[in-house]
Amino acid sequence: MNSYDPHHPAGYPRRVLIAVSGLSPQIVTETIYALAADQDEAFVPTEVHLLTTATGAQRAELSLLSEDLGWFHKLQDDFHLPGIAFDRSHIHVMRDAQGKPLGDIRTPADNQAAADFITAQVRAFTADDACALHASIAGGRKTMGFYLGYALSLYGRAQDRLSHVLVSEPFESSYEFFYPTPYSRVLQVRDGQLVDTALAQVTLANIPFVSLRHGLPAALLAGTASFNDTVEAAIAALAPPRLRLNLRGQYIVAGQIRIALPPAELALLAVFARRAEMGKEPLPAPAKGVPDPDWATIYLREYRRITGNDAEDQDPTHRALRNGMDGEYFSARKSKLERRIKNALGPAAKAYLIADGGTRPHRYQLALGADAIAFEEIPTVFNP
Repeated sequence: MNSYDPHHPAGYPRRVLIAVSGLSPQIVTETIYALAADQDEAFVPTEVHLLTTATGAQRAELSLLSEDLGWFHKLQDDFHLPGIAFDRSHIHVMRDAQGKPLGDIRTPADNQAAADFITAQVRAFTADDACALHASIAGGRKTMGFYLGYALSLYGRAQDRLSHVLVSEPFESSYEFFYPTPYSRVLQVRDGQLVDTALAQVTLANIPFVSLRHGLPAALLAGTASFNDTVEAAIAALAPPRLRLNLRGQYIVAGQIRIALPPAELALLAVFARRAEMGKEPLPAPAKGVPDPDWATIYLREYRRITGNDAEDQDPTHRALRNGMDGEYFSARKSKLERRIKNALGPAAKAYLIADGGTRPHRYQLALGADAIAFEEIPTVFNP
């Protein structure tokens, strides 16, 4: 755990500005200016990352980083900003499914590739606890801004922020405007009017967002899941819990997530799902060190439904429970079951775990209503 205050992102040692752009790379300098000029709490990025197309990358390099124009470097010099890491390696070109740079976003496949690319970038930055991320959706195609905002909603934390930069007229329509200069600089806008950039107004509209991060499974936070997979996991976490068990298929569907389970763990879950479906009372676990024949009977009944194996002498589970099930066996199966469900569902797993009631003596149950549970069977194939 770190000691940084999420209410004051400027206090984080790593401060990242991430932005999307198309043919208007000036949103980078405009946003840095607005962040640094904030009267309440100036947020000067330590690094900037621009997500764009192949065409946008070329335009950004020429206008922001070249020796002739170099408006990013001029901004730093004009306002004596501390070193901000931003060079060609910080301009990230989105790529299609074949790994080729995207020149533009025009097809459904392009949109999907952009969504996955942007999501991966946000996920990587938000994995760093010492980083405060500021995302700007001001540039690029509308879908790019949407995906960046959505990705921040999926992965963002308390210290992260989302904004849109606002530029006063007539400067917002000028490709030659990059930020309000601390000196007079005259340029001609599209209608032929001459204006002084020193008089321009640039502000940020902060956009509140709902963070869904804590509803995502740990595997998605640390992995490489696509945008669609991440959204589906968030939907599953927010949806009312529903459990479907397919015993012969050896899997369950929790919400919308399919989870394969070994017979030994699935049998234990089936015991409690069956009782919940029938409205029965919670059940005490078998005592430790004392084999319980009744517990073995109800457990093996579900186990045989899963495996179809009645050959007790040949099956290690039947042999282990020949004299009954004790508390150690129950606890081991329950722990493995919980671990698999938690790995698949993250915080959404709670509704599908076998609860102990919270008080002693523990009595166990699956706390789902009967209408939220269904047992499914694989259709029998007819062979004449």
